[in-house]
Amino acid sequence: MNTVGPYHNRQETYKYFSLPFCVGTKKTISHYHETLGEALQGVELEFSGLDIKYKEEVLQTTYCDIELDKPKRDAFVYAIKNHYWYQMYIDDLPIWGIVGEADENGEDYYLWTYKKLEIGQNGNRIVDVNLTSEGKVKLVPNTRIPMSYSVKWKKSDVKFEDRFDKYLDPSFFQHRIHWFSIFNSFMMVIFLVGLVSMILMRTLRKDYARYSKEEEMDDMDRDLGDEYGWKQVHGDVFRPSSHPLIFSSLIGSGCQIFSVSLIVIIVAMIEDLYTERGSMLSTAIFVYAATSPVNGYFGGSLYAKQGGRRWIKQILLLHLKKCHISHLFDQVAVCCICFFVILPLNLVGTILGRNLSGQPNFPCRVNAVPRPIPEKKWFMEPAVIVCLGGILPFGSIFIEMYFIFTSFWAYKIYYVYGFMMLVLVILCIVTVCVTIVCTYFLLNAEDYRWQWTSFLSAASTAVYVYMYSFYYYFFKTKMYGLFQTSFYFGYMAVFSTALGIMCGAVGYMGTSAFVRKIYTNVKID
Repeated sequence: MNTVGPYHNRQETYKYFSLPFCVGTKKTISHYHETLGEALQGVELEFSGLDIKYKEEVLQTTYCDIELDKPKRDAFVYAIKNHYWYQMYIDDLPIWGIVGEADENGEDYYLWTYKKLEIGQNGNRIVDVNLTSEGKVKLVPNTRIPMSYSVKWKKSDVKFEDRFDKYLDPSFFQHRIHWFSIFNSFMMVIFLVGLVSMILMRTLRKDYARYSKEEEMDDMDRDLGDEYGWKQVHGDVFRPSSHPLIFSSLIGSGCQIFSVSLIVIIVAMIEDLYTERGSMLSTAIFVYAATSPVNGYFGGSLYAKQGGRRWIKQILLLHLKKCHISHLFDQVAVCCICFFVILPLNLVGTILGRNLSGQPNFPCRVNAVPRPIPEKKWFMEPAVIVCLGGILPFGSIFIEMYFIFTSFWAYKIYYVYGFMMLVLVILCIVTVCVTIVCTYFLLNAEDYRWQWTSFLSAASTAVYVYMYSFYYYFFKTKMYGLFQTSFYFGYMAVFSTALGIMCGAVGYMGTSAFVRKIYTNVKID
């Protein structure tokens, strides 16, 4: 037996025997062990005590009795009022059952007391399990309620490797709307890339021509000329960003989150991770720990390029952004992973990043005195650019967000990781294109504060995702209660923050390459 809880609050789960169910006569089960991924997901497996042997049918048999006093009746009534149902596993195949039901008037409450199990077998493998709840018994205080079960075996043609297919929902995940959203996002990418290429290449060609013409002028003509544009900030464009310690930590963390997302999606496309409890989370934890050098490398190299000196603080900041303890029971395991795996790998990555690519080899020399930033129109202000920068990236993924949210907050198993890979690629391309355009207009307005602007304009995608989570909560779910509501919005805040850091890092890395490219091609005196 796994957990029991309200149907509409998927994450509000309790141990099965937190309700006053009784236990069967069999005491032990030999082959079960709990993984870290299962523990972090809240899996609470407890043996039911039902005596089931392979291919041995069991007629309806009473396995225990519930002595129903008033507190036990009140517990069952509360569970029935809140539509509690439970999850159990037979040979790692999940099955669900309802605790009970109320009559039409809501005055009398009934408990399902008979578990009718039908198990399909193919050769020496269990390939199918079905549960039918019968034996409706009215809950009356100070009575004894017998709990019974039966087991029927049947032959099945289902192959063992295909036994989880019945839990998938192709009609939902492979709906034409899903395909249309991918096609729509793909067309957005083609349009956006073409638009960016056309505008920037034509504009940059004119800029290069104008700057080349200015180089041929003498000093008098140049002083009388109308100089403007991104070339004028060449002495400040590679100036270190404000708060370089925090900025480099965010970029390093974003690069690692992108690496984890990419690797986990590829693994999920190759292996059916949904067939084993906690395997997706266990894989993510392993990949997250293994990719710690990515965080240290990119964060450390950027911090070195920006002239950082507080290396101990930088390494600890990178590390603290990555480690947080979830459940009390798993504190020791999580702490060991953080301090004995992630921290050393992070340190190695930081040292490599500092020594291999930490030299500030900018194409332009940084002036000693910062250049004054001229006044510009309101829509060219960094704050406005940041607010608008996340609209198109969010527009390319919001349909996929619905399917991801439904698989996590409702009872759907997400398995179309090919779609997720396409959406990740589309998101990265759209994000880079948008941040390049935003940065170009910002530099053209002679504002050289492009590092934080490029990061935050891409990261603002997370704000729109979090706003969408409010819509999803109120219009697509029936969640209720303080526990589930706080759990939902807390986890959505964590998810949105991670997504924002990843998008910000992707946007900054693409924009950094663009800025370096355009200033490399301009002759600077």
